[in-house]
Amino acid sequence: MGMNRIQFQPGLSLEQFQENFGTEEKCEKALEDARWPEGFRCPRCAQSDYGIVNGRRHKRYQCKSCRHQTTLTAGTIMESTKLLLRTWFLAFYFISHAKNGISALELMRHLGVSYRTGWLLHHKIMKAMALRDDAYVLCGKVQLDDAYLGGELNGGKAGRGSENKVPIVAAVSINSNGHPLRVKLSPVNSFTSEAISDWAKAALDSSCEVVSDGLACFRSVTSNGCTHKPIVAAGRHPNDLPEFKWVNTFLGNLKTSISGTYHAFTFEKYSKRYMGAFSYLANRRFDLSCLVVRIMVAVCSCAPHPEHKLRLAELPH
Repeated sequence: MGMNRIQFQPGLSLEQFQENFGTEEKCEKALEDARWPEGFRCPRCAQSDYGIVNGRRHKRYQCKSCRHQTTLTAGTIMESTKLLLRTWFLAFYFISHAKNGISALELMRHLGVSYRTGWLLHHKIMKAMALRDDAYVLCGKVQLDDAYLGGELNGGKAGRGSENKVPIVAAVSINSNGHPLRVKLSPVNSFTSEAISDWAKAALDSSCEVVSDGLACFRSVTSNGCTHKPIVAAGRHPNDLPEFKWVNTFLGNLKTSISGTYHAFTFEKYSKRYMGAFSYLANRRFDLSCLVVRIMVAVCSCAPHPEHKLRLAELPH
């Protein structure tokens, strides 16, 4: 069997990361290029002339026209951070290069911060990744499957009725050679025709050719103009059907990541964020060396989310 070049690509080594982003000045330059690729623009008046206000932790820019002051993190999910930019970039690196994900506790130890800070960094970055991935829809041939994720709570209901189990829809687009391109993992309220129809309108292009098992609600993907081909297992386990090879592979990888890395979190509350981050990394697996920069761009594009907002439950589609 030949080597999987995607799986065995070198990525970005820690030494290379330190060379590219090992100082505060290098991190500032990378953020400047991401936020203002054509040079500084005042967020208030759009003028380009500015001065630097010294004496603060982060570089502060003052517009020479309207005197408005701003920072590299203002207006992003990093807004008002007291951490050095090097700490943020280290978090980008550890999150992007952890094959099975990284917990807030492990991130805390790597960065030398408190658990609360590690949790906030982790969830802010995951939020930015999930929002970035939400902007894309699947096209072409798509494998579709259902699953329940999340463990049972002590003293709670067992099985699918558990308060911590979340119904999710898994979808993978396939190229003409039968190889996976993009994945969508989304929590839904329930496996009903209405819920799947709403999901399809947000996640699938109308040109999609969808293959699913015999679950009746999946017929609702046609409400978005997609074609649908149900395949009944007829006594065989879905894992044994080649039509569902890749969607089952991604679901297996997701379950491995959750069970092996995240030992305790409220899945019902944060599932959308965790699955969005998983999908983000899976969909950008073709060039691991660029992941730090791509996550930085996603973070710069995400509006501020204070702690109280991050701790609210995110509702499924």
